[in-house]
Amino acid sequence: MTHIVFDIGNVLLRWDPYAAFAHLPRAEVEAMFDAVDFPAWNLANDGGRCRAEAIAAISETHPGHAARMEEYFDRFHHTIQEPIHGTWQIADRLKRDGRRLFGLTNFSADTWPVALALHGGLAHLFEDVVVSGMEKTVKPEPHIYTILCDRNGLEPADCLFIDDRAENVAGARAVGWDGVQFTTPEALELALAERGLL
Repeated sequence: MTHIVFDIGNVLLRWDPYAAFAHLPRAEVEAMFDAVDFPAWNLANDGGRCRAEAIAAISETHPGHAARMEEYFDRFHHTIQEPIHGTWQIADRLKRDGRRLFGLTNFSADTWPVALALHGGLAHLFEDVVVSGMEKTVKPEPHIYTILCDRNGLEPADCLFIDDRAENVAGARAVGWDGVQFTTPEALELALAERGLL
């Protein structure tokens, strides 16, 4: 039986980091994100770096942005306001059909509780969620996929991973999972139907 593993950001919840600073001019936020290399900074946080360490890192290299970037944590809830309803509906159908559902997400240990508080359905939808910040390893590193299988007694060949990033889908395939790159709920529904899962 195939077990379905969902990424969270931009699959079940739209993630827009700029929304944390919607009260500021977009160009100002873009300049700040460029200066601090936001993608690399955020990935390090997803990899297990705590809030204090994240701000300390910016304080060392770009002290002028440290106070503002600390607000990112305080305002993180603004970045994940919107559920992707079509994906939730698909997940609910899969669950009703008896599929085992799991989550596998790059999320910092400091911000994951915010997602759970804001979208309580996450706690009920999945049997288990592997959160990179808690495990201190990120997709697409092989170990994070192995953690989910080992923790839940799953065979890699029985797992299908859904993620919006091609490299993360490739990481899942590299350890023996099937994978679907998410674009829209409609495309996902078609991909699952082609596999006989819907």
